[in-house]
Amino acid sequence: MKQLLRLVAVVPFLPLLASANPLWKGDFETGNTSQWTREQSVSASRLQVVTDVVREGRYALKATVHQGDDPINGSGNRNELLYLSQETQGDEYFYKWSTLFPNGYPSADSWQVFTQWHQEGCCGSPPLEFFVRGEQMNMRVGGVNGPILWKAPIDRGNWHDFVLHVKWSPNPKEGFVELYHNGTLVVPKTFGANQFGSDKNYLKQGLYRDASIGPEASVYHDGFVMGTSLEDVMPAGTQQTPAADAGSAQTPAPDAGTTPPSTLTQPGQGTPTPVSTLVPGSTNSDVMNGGAQGQGCSATGGAAGMPALAAAGLFTTALFRRRRPALAKNVTRR
Repeated sequence: MKQLLRLVAVVPFLPLLASANPLWKGDFETGNTSQWTREQSVSASRLQVVTDVVREGRYALKATVHQGDDPINGSGNRNELLYLSQETQGDEYFYKWSTLFPNGYPSADSWQVFTQWHQEGCCGSPPLEFFVRGEQMNMRVGGVNGPILWKAPIDRGNWHDFVLHVKWSPNPKEGFVELYHNGTLVVPKTFGANQFGSDKNYLKQGLYRDASIGPEASVYHDGFVMGTSLEDVMPAGTQQTPAADAGSAQTPAPDAGTTPPSTLTQPGQGTPTPVSTLVPGSTNSDVMNGGAQGQGCSATGGAAGMPALAAAGLFTTALFRRRRPALAKNVTRR
């Protein structure tokens, strides 16, 4: 009888539980970079898994670039991890990750890419990239001639939490992006081409910058998750901390009638602002982010599902809690 009562007490709560099944995690909780497909780096010291500056869990990545670091004999200097996610036309995914620029991160009037989805083709700016120029982070969609949809200060010493929702397509009427930064919707659903013809896309994260930049630089990444729903990349029932994003270059409105996730803060609704159209199969000029980056594109990256159990109201710590200062404010330069 006691066992029956226990069962009755538990059953009413079962509908509250929701399983999250990410397609892939690149959060470094293995203690190394084995979750990623491969790396492009001049030495192991340039892509270090660390424990002293983390956003979640026990581990994060510290990516460092010195002037002259060119592991693939391409343009620019880089040390990056690759995940061959092979996004195909019509695929729709959610991506979550965090990035921190430490005190001492150099300011340069040129490009410094920290996360990008690159085309399988050899060269040119990628169809979707996050980069720093001067004191601003930027998100560009559509290659070097595409619009910058979002800007915000790099805010050294504090974590930036991103949730990116993308439908991949070279068709400007089908492809779209949607971006949350620190729990606030900063780019409502915005339509435009985000693939080049039939080229599949793949993920690169680390640091890649103009070869003319001299000072050493490091950036931290943590918590990358890829899934097919918002629940795949963040626990259900978590509450978001609204954060104003100064310096936004564009604030397009979402689709009329679209209901963004209730756990995130969003502006008013209206008509979507289209992204400029790309010509299918075009190769963009090597102005912003070129170089021979297509190495190993024919390989298939492994996707390991890692189920997570979430329940509304059971999580007391928000995924996008108020940004906390880095544990190490200064990064020692080599």
